Amino acid sequence: MNSFGENFRITIFGASHALEIGITIEGVPAGLPIDPTDFTEDILRRKSGRKGTSPRIEEDIPIMESGVRKRDDGVTVTSGEPLTIKFENKNVRPQDYTSLRNIPRPGHADFTAYIKYFSREKNFENTGFTGGGIFSGRMTLPLVAAGVVAKKIISPIEIRATLIEVGGIPTGENKAVEALLEKTIEEGDSLGGIIECICTNIPAGLGEPFFNSLESLISHAIFSIPGIRGIEFGDGFSASRMKGSQHNDPFINQYGHTAKNGAGGINGGISNGNPVVFRVAVKPTSSISKTQTTFDFAERVMTDISVSGRHDVCFALRVPPVVEAMTACVLADILLIEIKPN
Repeated sequence: MNSFGENFRITIFGASHALEIGITIEGVPAGLPIDPTDFTEDILRRKSGRKGTSPRIEEDIPIMESGVRKRDDGVTVTSGEPLTIKFENKNVRPQDYTSLRNIPRPGHADFTAYIKYFSREKNFENTGFTGGGIFSGRMTLPLVAAGVVAKKIISPIEIRATLIEVGGIPTGENKAVEALLEKTIEEGDSLGGIIECICTNIPAGLGEPFFNSLESLISHAIFSIPGIRGIEFGDGFSASRMKGSQHNDPFINQYGHTAKNGAGGINGGISNGNPVVFRVAVKPTSSISKTQTTFDFAERVMTDISVSGRHDVCFALRVPPVVEAMTACVLADILLIEIKPN
């Protein structure tokens, strides 16, 4: 199922090379002011065109098809009905994938998608691997739109995700990152990155122990983003190399604030009132022009593959607003329980 959440429920539709992609959001309270310009900042942060990103440029104009109405003063607000937002795909080139019809891209979802949806016999007599479709990073655009709506609901909570590392180099070393991107582009290869997300003004008490812990819910949402390979909260994996006296967070006042934040703002699966802090590992883009040797499922022989088309060298550059969006959706889902009418 391409749905997530219970009280703030999102359902994505469409595909990378379909006529359109979009999202339907259920549970949005009525009367929330909303305008197409509200989406501009986060959409631009995700947009391609910068060095290291895909040359595929789309207009990315949000079209609110349902779930909104005009007030008497002319302001557009949510109606309380499911809110559907779509984006047109105008710059599509499915022909880029013709040469890959029988050769699934290494590291990509081509093979698993074919197995799950197209080959009942699993014998590859009628092979037909296609482009990213529903698995494409293009599908993160509707998620960003849902995040804009969720951020309105969860205010004054603020969420900010930042790219802190590219290919093992801290982003503060701008020239080094620029040089690495240039070199990787020349090699026809790709890079991964690390994103840090900090959520402030989070009240204590969000989340449930065990299966609906705040870490579990955020992790579930974050791993729905294509290409995510890991997540850590607070001290993360480094906590395993610490002593308790190093990792523990001593309290400094009656509000639960602590001298440090090794737990990343969560204890026992429940927010403790400190900023929620986590980091996300994004893998290198699977589609690369550098020659690789892999299997041809039609000829049943090993063959060389070089992926053409328009792909990000480092799609981690565009992921921060997507991380923010999915985190906001989780928090909206939790907080709407408290304001839901009986």
